[in-house]
Amino acid sequence: MKSLQQFIKDFFTNEGHHVFLSLLIAKICGFLGSLFIIHLLSESDFGRVSIVSSVFFIFLAFSGFGSQQILLRYGSVAQDLEEKNALSSYLFRKGFFYQLLLSVLFFIVSVFYITRYEDIFFIFLLFNIRLIGSYFLIHIQCEFRISGKNKDFATVSNAVNILGLILLFVLSKYFGLNGYLFAIAFTPFVSLFWLKKSPKSITLKSFRFKKKELWNFGILAGGSALLSDMLFSADVLLLSFLMTETAVANYKVAILIPSNITFLAATFMQTDYSLLAKNSKNKSFLKNYILNFYKIFVPVSAVIFLVGFIFKTKIISFFFSEKYSGNEMVFAVLLAGFSLNMLLRNLYGTLISAVGLMKFNTFISLLNIIFLVIFAFIFVNKLGILGMAVSLSLSMFLSGILFLISFHLYWKTLK
Repeated sequence: MKSLQQFIKDFFTNEGHHVFLSLLIAKICGFLGSLFIIHLLSESDFGRVSIVSSVFFIFLAFSGFGSQQILLRYGSVAQDLEEKNALSSYLFRKGFFYQLLLSVLFFIVSVFYITRYEDIFFIFLLFNIRLIGSYFLIHIQCEFRISGKNKDFATVSNAVNILGLILLFVLSKYFGLNGYLFAIAFTPFVSLFWLKKSPKSITLKSFRFKKKELWNFGILAGGSALLSDMLFSADVLLLSFLMTETAVANYKVAILIPSNITFLAATFMQTDYSLLAKNSKNKSFLKNYILNFYKIFVPVSAVIFLVGFIFKTKIISFFFSEKYSGNEMVFAVLLAGFSLNMLLRNLYGTLISAVGLMKFNTFISLLNIIFLVIFAFIFVNKLGILGMAVSLSLSMFLSGILFLISFHLYWKTLK
C-alpha cells in the first residue's frame, strides 16, 4: 500500500494532476463537440466528416515525420536545458519542412474520395489546415513536457480545447457544417501565442545525439504512432468501403464513449513518459510502476465496463437520440475491448516506446492493422457494424498480448 501511496504522491509532485485535468478537459470538449455535431448534422454529413477525420488522425500520428516523438524521447534524457533547447530548435525547423510534405500527401489521398462522396474535398481542405496547426500545438506542448513544465502544458491544452469548443458551438449553430469545419481548422493555431513562452529556440550549444539516430527513432516512432492511430481509423475507413456512410455514422456513435475511456490510462503514461525514459534500465522501478498501475486501473476498468454494460441502453438513448438506438451491443463489445486495451496495449505499448524499442512497437502495430483487416472481412459481412466492433476488440487484445510479451523479454535482460 505504501508503494501505491508513493506512486500517487509522485504523480502529483510531477504535476501530473495538471496533465490529467487538461486531458480530461480535452476529452470532455471533444465529446461535447461530437455530441453537438451528431445532433446537428444529417447521418450522411456526419459520415463524411467521420471518414475525413479518420484519415486526418492517421496523418496526425506522423506529424513532422516523428520530430515530436524524437523531442519527447531524447529531450527527456538531454543533459541540461541548453541541450533540450538546441534539440527543440533543430527538430522544429526540420519537422515543419516534413509537415508540409505530409500536407501534400494528405491532399493526394483526398483524390480517392472525391468521386465517391459529394463535397468531400472542402472537408479535406479544412482538415489539412488543422493538420498544420496541430504541428505547432504538439511541438509547443512537447517543449513544456521535456522541461518539466506540466502546468504550462496544461494551460496551452486547456486554452485550445475550451476556445475550440466555444467556436465550434457558435459557428456550427449559425453556419452548420461549414462553421464546424472552420472552427476545428483554425483553433490549433491559438497555441502560437505560447511560442515565445516556450523554451527559447535559439542557442549556441549543439546536442550530443547523432542525427541519424534521432531520425531512425523518429521514423519508427512516427510509423508506430501512425499504425497505432490507423487502427482507430482503419475501422471507419473499412466500413466506408464495405458499407455506407450511414453505417459509419452509427459505428462512430457506438465507439465515441468507449474510445474516450482510455484517456485515464493515457494520462498516467503521458505524464510519466519522461520519468520512464530516464529509468528505462531500472528493473525495480519498472516492476513497481507496472504493479502500481494495475492496482489503480484494474478496478477502474472493471467498474467502467460493468456500469456501461448494465446501463448501455440508457446511455445510448440519453447521449445520442433515438435515431441511433439499436447500437447497444456494439457499444458493449467496444467498451470491453477498450477496457482491456488500457491494461495491455496502452501500458506496454508506452513502456516499449519509453525504453527505446521502437522496432517492436512498429512491428506489433503493423500486425495490429493486419489483424483488423482480416477480422473485418470475416465478421463485417456476417454481423455488420457489430462485426467491426468484434474485429477491433480482438485486434487490440492480441496486440496488447504481444506488447506484454515483448516488454517481458526486455525486462528479463535487465540486471
